[in-house]
Amino acid sequence: MDLIVIAIVVVVAIGLVAACILSYASKVFYVPVDERVSKLREELPGANCGGCGFAGCDDYANALVEDPELSINKCPVGGAAVAAKLGEILGKSAEAGEKKLAVVMCNGTRDAVKPLLAYNDIKTCKAAKNLFGGMNACPFGCLGLGDCEAACDFDAIHICDGVAVVNKDACVACGACAKACPNSLIRISPAKNLVVVKCHNTEKGGVARKECSNACIGCMKCQKVCKFDAITVENNLAYIDPEKCKNCGMCAKECPTGAIHDERKKKAAPKKSPEKIEALKKAAAAKKAAAAAKEAGTAADSTDAKAKAGDTKADSAKEKTPVKEVKVETTVEKAEEKAPETVKEVVDESADIGDENV
Repeated sequence: MDLIVIAIVVVVAIGLVAACILSYASKVFYVPVDERVSKLREELPGANCGGCGFAGCDDYANALVEDPELSINKCPVGGAAVAAKLGEILGKSAEAGEKKLAVVMCNGTRDAVKPLLAYNDIKTCKAAKNLFGGMNACPFGCLGLGDCEAACDFDAIHICDGVAVVNKDACVACGACAKACPNSLIRISPAKNLVVVKCHNTEKGGVARKECSNACIGCMKCQKVCKFDAITVENNLAYIDPEKCKNCGMCAKECPTGAIHDERKKKAAPKKSPEKIEALKKAAAAKKAAAAAKEAGTAADSTDAKAKAGDTKADSAKEKTPVKEVKVETTVEKAEEKAPETVKEVVDESADIGDENV
């Protein structure tokens, strides 16, 4: 019993000594933390997307406190609302930030680009790029396996008809898709730039056109028609200077392959008239009724077929029964035919026996 008490006392004493040492060390090595960091962290969205240029929201909050010159408009997810709150905490005025979007520099749809091989390996763009350089004839275009889509945390980019397409309403310009693209096709550009070159192929025009019908062929027509010196052709590919571009759209109109896109010219889906909608509804109802009638007819035919099959079996059974009766009658008749002969033989034998006795 004494040993147990001694052991308990020793353990408690060790615990108390360790607690005192830790308490003293925490005071000696205490690092003061600016309260503004926690406040800034609470206002940041916590997406940790890296769009601000830092590893995450915590790093950005610390950097804002350490560097007074750092801009408070770097959070692409929070936008102007978060920038205003950060400005209140830091005592800064939030300047209106320029909205940016991810832009895919490719329009090589399945109909436009020629396939080079059938790819049935790992379904990632990076794997296809490293193994074969891509499965399409154009080595510069979108591989369409969705690495950018998987990297996006905001559901803002999807693969449509073999090419990545950005949803402008959902995009926050974090740049995760741009980092994931092995062909470096995605760029973060100001949203005000409505005219973009949807091509990244730097091969000569004839080769590029054979690989993709929507490719830039370096014809320089866009450069000649631009009145603001905002577009130049370098290395067989057109480039637009966003600072000089006035979004006039003349280069897009002049482009013979459609490599230059004017985002304002996208046509909305045509709306159907009420009469056409009603006609489509009636046609759908008629088609549904015809399908139901066809199914009912098929079921009736199946029932008739089963009934006929049952009648056929019954008739065959009836036909087989008389055959057995005939066989029985034949056997009886044969027995009757044999009976007189047997009697006659018996009579003849009796007569012979009588003659012998005489």
